[in-house]
Amino acid sequence: MPLKGIPNQLSPELLKTLAEMGHGDEIILADIHFPSASICSHGPKQIRADGLSATVLLEAIMQLFPLDQYVDYPVARMDLVSSDKEKGLKTPIWDKYQEILDAAEKKKVQIQYVERFDFYERAKKAFAIVHTGENQQYANIILKKGCLV
Repeated sequence: MPLKGIPNQLSPELLKTLAEMGHGDEIILADIHFPSASICSHGPKQIRADGLSATVLLEAIMQLFPLDQYVDYPVARMDLVSSDKEKGLKTPIWDKYQEILDAAEKKKVQIQYVERFDFYERAKKAFAIVHTGENQQYANIILKKGCLV
């Protein structure tokens, strides 16, 4: 049965994970292309959210999740590889992420750009990876948990 004030897009497993995370822990919202299963074999908890878009999940998570206010970049995203930059690949989801984050935090949230393989290495140290149903390329995003103030 749903709880008041809890977005119904958040599964019990995801809610438990968000609650267990401590200050500085990171959670990743991964797109359908991300190697979640293989990276999670190195440590992070894998949470499946197939069928849900990353933007819907991000909106729901940001209703409950404080971003780390003590770092320059409480959010990171995977940067385009050189060939995609040269092609001018469009990534409209990044604008939507920025809009959701800014609205939730009531200020401009700084987002770090992380090279693809560096992103994978960082992902191995994450608390959890949420494998979404997002099919847009480069929709992978890292959220660093902060404190309630």
